[in-house]
Amino acid sequence: MKTLFLLSIQTLKASVPDLELISNSQCFPLYTYEKVEATPQGSLFESNTSTGYRQKENINDAILKVFRDTYGDTQIGKEDIFYYVYGILHSPDYRQRYANDLKKMLPRIPYVEDFWGFSKAGRELAHWHLHYETIDPYPLTELAAPLTTDAKTFYRVEKMRFAKKGQQVDKTTIIYNRYVTLTGIPLQAYDYVVNGKPAIEWVMDHYQVTVDKDSQIRNDPNDWSADPRYIIDLLKRVVRVSVETVQIVQQLPKFKLLSKKATAP
Repeated sequence: MKTLFLLSIQTLKASVPDLELISNSQCFPLYTYEKVEATPQGSLFESNTSTGYRQKENINDAILKVFRDTYGDTQIGKEDIFYYVYGILHSPDYRQRYANDLKKMLPRIPYVEDFWGFSKAGRELAHWHLHYETIDPYPLTELAAPLTTDAKTFYRVEKMRFAKKGQQVDKTTIIYNRYVTLTGIPLQAYDYVVNGKPAIEWVMDHYQVTVDKDSQIRNDPNDWSADPRYIIDLLKRVVRVSVETVQIVQQLPKFKLLSKKATAP
């Protein structure tokens, strides 16, 4: 199954998704960029062509007019619509109501009564999801042995795992490595699920040393950054993103369809 992504302009300016992401995803960015064919003198009205590409808005003027007419609000902008869609897609009521359709086709976005409630929530969600590598880490408690070796070795990851209380898995605590244990993880953080798995567990699975069975190529995430604390702080940041996401989703407006709406083009 392909993954559905909504990418904002901040994402596109920051970096371009790699081929693996694109080939297994359905992307709906706020803007795309078309290559501009070189001309001897260019065009007087050409814009955004200094890099050879022209910016194209994927939410066109016709859609903008429909939303403004539907809600009787001329303050609605194209970014507001973009984040409205992002908010709707996070609504548990929407996902449950259209669960069968979502398994078979691309999402259809309805008009609901509280446009601004969903738009503002979508904007907040996008903030956390886009800036997960730079936000302040969640204040987990680090139970660490004395630093008797260099930082690179001290924070090196082989494979993270959950602690146990007797035979029960304790997801409030992650054994990061033989030197460091992280504790104080809110259980609600695991309610933020991406492609069937909590985001925290994606980090635990992805950031471990593996060796490909056929090629014997070693994949070592410790080599991905010069910062020895990158992985441990990333895990803390994903915990924070998860907590913030769950709180925003819990506070989403009631999913109530608008009774009267304009006709979409």
